Amino acid sequence: MLQINTERLVASLLELGTHGALPGGGVNRLALTDADRAGRDWTVAQMRALGMQVEIDAIGNGIATYAGSEDLPPVMCGSHIDTVRTGGLYDGNLGVLAGLEVVRTLKDAGVRPRRPIAVAFFTNEEGSRFQPDMLGSLVYVGGLPLAEALAAPAVDGPLLGDELARIGYAGSAPVGQPVVDSYFELHIEQGPVLDQQGIQIGVVEGVQGIYWTRLVFTGKSNHAGTTPMALRADAGMAAMRTAAFAHQLAEQTGGRQLATVGSLELVPNLVNVIAAQARMTVDLRNTDAAALAQVRAQLHAFAAQCAQEHGVQLEAETLADFDPVAFDPALVDSVEQHARAAGCSTLRLPSGAGHDAQMLARVCPTAMIFVPSIDGLSHNVREYTPPADIGRGAQILLQVMLERANR
Repeated sequence: MLQINTERLVASLLELGTHGALPGGGVNRLALTDADRAGRDWTVAQMRALGMQVEIDAIGNGIATYAGSEDLPPVMCGSHIDTVRTGGLYDGNLGVLAGLEVVRTLKDAGVRPRRPIAVAFFTNEEGSRFQPDMLGSLVYVGGLPLAEALAAPAVDGPLLGDELARIGYAGSAPVGQPVVDSYFELHIEQGPVLDQQGIQIGVVEGVQGIYWTRLVFTGKSNHAGTTPMALRADAGMAAMRTAAFAHQLAEQTGGRQLATVGSLELVPNLVNVIAAQARMTVDLRNTDAAALAQVRAQLHAFAAQCAQEHGVQLEAETLADFDPVAFDPALVDSVEQHARAAGCSTLRLPSGAGHDAQMLARVCPTAMIFVPSIDGLSHNVREYTPPADIGRGAQILLQVMLERANR
């Protein structure tokens, strides 16, 4: 049986991690920055060294194809190589580099599957610099118009299209090509479940729905010592009450409901001044679409009520809105069967984070493979998955892709 070279795969992860490396460890490779360009250049060089045909499309997605024995739609795998500002070595990167290790293994053995194998890295999966997250894969499947994506502003100002051109990744290949047979994504769990339960392989059944909103409360700045409570237009208090309500709402709803206020900024942000403006974000997630819609409505109703009670104005903007996704049952079963055949312990679970796979699921059969994250850490410079787990995940990726490509 063909075997993944774990040591080689781990070495490639470490080498990619040198591009955008942080002084104390970890990686800062925000989408379409100079560090991202360096990471892309390195990855494309690896693809070409394997003799793969590399195409860069108009949204900057990179897709490399290893030819099969027949000219058929390829079996694709992949993920992303952009990171958050204080990211680790594995999030996204593992899915791309494990795909290249699959191709290396096939090439070394002189194996050509019936269908081609494609390996992709998608632009701006993280959503840290441009929004929405998973932008490149969303454009790829036709869920976001190219022109709208290219006009997306970065948090630091420039437009996405301008940054693509600046770093040399405004590609000429048409978006959405090639049309693929199926898609697999190997990823670290980014949560504590597998690690805490001692499970080796997570069999991912789907991805929970995600809703992001930005709320901006605008009131009036005034002296903290001379303005009676009843006469204030306190934007900060309206925002803080809404933030507390989001947490309470998740607890009351129960099940898989999550709520996070990840950003809260007050203006002028001074100890003795009533806040004139408060800007906050709320991240809501659930595997149940109806429950998520209900929580979303309750949140906005409460925020509007708070604004009225505190005499402030409220503006709301949707930053991301993705329904829950169920992966292809046959591909999910295949992941589980190959994992068990390899003697691995398995657990079926949903993904708590968003992934490019949920976008590809709109256009082709899709599945994901999870490997453990030590202490559940991700989006953290101490993110870590042991080599043995990396090798196990990549081996199962090889088996399921080869089975699918040869059918």
